[in-house]
This record gives sequence, structure tokens and C-alpha cells, in this order.
Amino acid sequence: MAGRLYVPPLEPARLLPGLRGLDAPRHSPNLAPRRPLSMLRHEQGETCLTDAFWGLTPPWLQVLDHAPHCARAESLASRPMFREAFSARRCLVPVGGVYLWKPQPRFKQPFLVVGVDRAPLLLAGLWCRFHTTLTAYTDSLALITVAANALLAPLGDRLPAIIPAAAAKRWLDPETPQAEAHSLLVTPPEELLGAFPVSRRVNDPANQDPACAHPTGPMLRRPRDQER
Repeated sequence: MAGRLYVPPLEPARLLPGLRGLDAPRHSPNLAPRRPLSMLRHEQGETCLTDAFWGLTPPWLQVLDHAPHCARAESLASRPMFREAFSARRCLVPVGGVYLWKPQPRFKQPFLVVGVDRAPLLLAGLWCRFHTTLTAYTDSLALITVAANALLAPLGDRLPAIIPAAAAKRWLDPETPQAEAHSLLVTPPEELLGAFPVSRRVNDPANQDPACAHPTGPMLRRPRDQER
């Protein structure tokens, strides 16, 4: 489960070419659900960068605490909460990493999962729009999770699905068939990601200092001699 995100300052030019909208994505060293974040979405034939609330809030949802912040890839087509959004309103959330917690005998040790090249990750998501008036509205989203790979499974059984930059436009385009979009939701390969332990300060979402994401130990990653 993706319960916390590391979102450093990111330059739009490093994400996808030709973005429009916000000058730069929102950033936070310790971003918790039910907070605003930035997403990439398709609008009038272009990819735009805009803000959304992390927790999917369709118009019929009555209790905000029930807004899901994650959706399992296996249930997108079967659950009414996600089915329509997956068909027509897919998005990407640019981040620097995802926090996971490894169970220990006396506590859970937080780890930060990052790309081994430390490049931004594009997390798959779906979004919806809730109109409060004819002209005012709020956008919200949920991340899509897949099974963790063998390397990271000790930290958690689920990871956000990562969409390669080369496939971003296909993922965002509502004209892309659902089957093709769903084929992009795969377990991240072991050689793509690594993880290192971080301070337990990240356990409290009120802590927003950069030290939350600083390594406190070596990176867990696939050994180079095993990389293909």
C-alpha cells in the first residue's frame, strides 16, 4: 500500500515534454493521503499538470474519510468506485519515491523506495471531478497498486504501478483501449527500483523537513551482477 509519498521539487521539463498548466508540481518530503498533490492528465488533446486531492471522492461519496487513496489494479474493472474513472480519466503522479514500512520485532522501519537512477517516477492513478457549483469543482485521485516484486516484498506486498515515460501518453489518452491501458499495470522490475531505510520521523506526517527522506543505511537493490 502506498501510504506516504516523497515528492521533491521537480522540473516539469524532466517529466514529459510539452506540459502545460502549473509552473511546477507541488512538493513535500512526507506527503500523506487527503492532501493536495499534482497530477498529469489529458485535457483537450494535451497533457496538463494540475492539482488534485489525494483520495478519490466521486459525487455520491458521503463520508470523506471513506475516500480511497489507492485502488488495486486487479479490481479496476469490477468495482463501481473505479470502473468509470479507469475507462476515461487516467492520470500520473510524479514523485521522487514511495515510503514503505518493514515490520520489525519492536517497531516498523520506514524505507524510501526510489528509482535506482533517482529519476522521477510516474505513478499510475485515476481521477474524478466533483462540482460544488456550476463553475466550481474539486479534482481528486487514487493511485493504482500492483503486487510488489521479490526484492521489495519484505517491505510491503503492494507497490504503486509505475508507467514508463515512453508509455505516458498512451496511459493518459482516454482513447487508449482499457485492455491496453491495463497491460501497463505490471509489477515493477527489480532492476528499476531500490530502497533505503530512513528516519522514523517520517512516521508523523506533520514532519515536513528534508531529513525525512535522508538515508540512514545502505540501499537495498538488485546486485549489479544479477542485472540483465
